[in-house]
Amino acid sequence: MTSKEITLFRKNLLTWFETHCRQLPWRETEDPYRIWVSEVMLQQTQVKKVQEYYEKFVCRFPDVESLAQAALQDLLKTWEGLGYYARARNLHKAAQVVVEDLAGEIPADYAAFRKLPGVGEYIAAAVQSIAFNQPYAVVDGNVKRVLARVFLINSPINQSASTKLFQQKADLLLDHTTPGIFNQAMMELGATVCRPQAPTCIVCPVNTVCRAFQTVRQEEFPVRQKPKPLPEYDMVAAVIHKGNRVLITQRKLEGLLGGLWEFPGGKIQVKETPEQACVRAIREETNLLVKPVEYLTRVKHAYTHFKIVLDVFHCNYQSGKVALNEAVDYRWITTGQIDQFPFPRSNHKFIPLLTQGKEEINE
Repeated sequence: MTSKEITLFRKNLLTWFETHCRQLPWRETEDPYRIWVSEVMLQQTQVKKVQEYYEKFVCRFPDVESLAQAALQDLLKTWEGLGYYARARNLHKAAQVVVEDLAGEIPADYAAFRKLPGVGEYIAAAVQSIAFNQPYAVVDGNVKRVLARVFLINSPINQSASTKLFQQKADLLLDHTTPGIFNQAMMELGATVCRPQAPTCIVCPVNTVCRAFQTVRQEEFPVRQKPKPLPEYDMVAAVIHKGNRVLITQRKLEGLLGGLWEFPGGKIQVKETPEQACVRAIREETNLLVKPVEYLTRVKHAYTHFKIVLDVFHCNYQSGKVALNEAVDYRWITTGQIDQFPFPRSNHKFIPLLTQGKEEINE
């Protein structure tokens, strides 16, 4: 792309964005903290979903100090349903670093900001450019799609080896005068015009310098490496009744769904019935002997790297004292207290079936 084309690209894109940008709450603030929160939420999550959570989150934690001082369980409960909970845990840790080590000031320096927990290249570039007008180009899925079509990039967008190439092209196009606005415009273009399917190229502000449009090859780009099929695991979960209470356990803070609460269970082993798996898994994970007395439901859920089929049973407590294996904490609660704890979405798919006041189930 020639320097003249780059200049035209920038001018047309920024002019278009000024008129066509969506009114989003995080675009109505210059507060680095709120911009940071929005960018963390927007990672791997659609704008519509983030809109449901952003206002509630900044109302509950209006500044970096309140976030740093918050109990992690309060934070996870506010984040509940947004997914990718490591984002919330890292944001919490980073806020504490800012308050304790940086006098509450979010760094207006890329290298310093990049050192905070959970801050990768995308988050650093987005916050530094949008909040502090620093010249760093963002590269997310929407931007990659735009770049792939504009430059006819054959490298798969979902292959790590392609990251450097896409970053180089984004850096080439970046408007250094208004980098934050330019980055938002690039992401907006990918989200609303240069869409994965049926892109509206005829109204695209940069179609005159887009090689895919000029050669009628829009549908060929971006190139994507075919993902491997997700493995699927058969699992069980137990709603263990002891009097008028049920048992929930808390996952370790590290790893998948860290810090969330759940109804205990485990994988079904070869040649094992779901009922047998339920008894064994509960014995291994909690040291309790239970008896499955009623099948509740089957839940199917997909995570990023695998899928589960979860059979859920009502079980009666028989004997034993709780001694946890993988979990780090437990509670015996009434079903009316469930809303006080953050649970993974797979559990939320059957929690509505646990009727208020359902006590120990008769055999």
